[in-house]
Amino acid sequence: MILKEFAKTGKKISAIGLGTYYDPAWIASGFLGWRRGAETKVEAIKAGLDAGITLVDTAEVYRSEPLVAKAIAGRDREDIFVATKVLPNHLSKDRLTKAFHRSLARLGTTYIDLYQVHWPNSRVPIQETMSAMEKLVEDGKLRYIGVSNFTLERIKEAQSALRKAELSSVQLDYSLVNRKVEEAILPYCDSQGIALLAYYPLGHGKLPSDARLDHVIGGKARTRAQVALQWLAGKPSVFPIPRASQKEHVRDNAEAGSWELTESERAYLDVQFR
Repeated sequence: MILKEFAKTGKKISAIGLGTYYDPAWIASGFLGWRRGAETKVEAIKAGLDAGITLVDTAEVYRSEPLVAKAIAGRDREDIFVATKVLPNHLSKDRLTKAFHRSLARLGTTYIDLYQVHWPNSRVPIQETMSAMEKLVEDGKLRYIGVSNFTLERIKEAQSALRKAELSSVQLDYSLVNRKVEEAILPYCDSQGIALLAYYPLGHGKLPSDARLDHVIGGKARTRAQVALQWLAGKPSVFPIPRASQKEHVRDNAEAGSWELTESERAYLDVQFR
């Protein structure tokens, strides 16, 4: 598995990550205590870790933090980079601190590598939110701070609100079929040393069915999904986080982190999916 530096932290993590957002039905079932397929999902996360993936992304709203806890139990915690997110109605100082410690308990760990604001909340000053994040860093409970679903303007506001720490990451929808972030956000992240975690990296399931990827596959032992993921993972600041729901798919996705596209293959894809 290819390892890349995460932002400007000096920490190297896998070029491919594991996403644990499943679907609205799964989230809703969590409120009812229903967990059909939970063990399958845990095994899928474990399969990714066994394949060399070290980045696992979750969120309090996903109801998958306990699954991550089961998957990482018994492993060397320093070898795993755990990222989770806080809901927009938990962004005040007190609520964020309480939400963080609930996530910490559900994850069964003593610290979180990356804590992300899941969506912005204009009713809570970003300065208050970032101050609460920095306090968690000072206390040794949190290592890095990130945001998700922020516009470029809001990303800059979050950066400016930080006094002692730096903004390490942004999480956004990014794939060959959705390249809006390339207009302004990705260039800005590259210039600032901010990592971009790409969710929906397979375009909501469209890319594994897209024949345009076959030209790059040729006679090589690759799949369409692997090509689409490697196109993202080959970018210095981008970390795709495809969903980890089935062991077979996770193992296939992990292979995209063990090789690199050539410059000509990248150029072909850039043109075909422009």
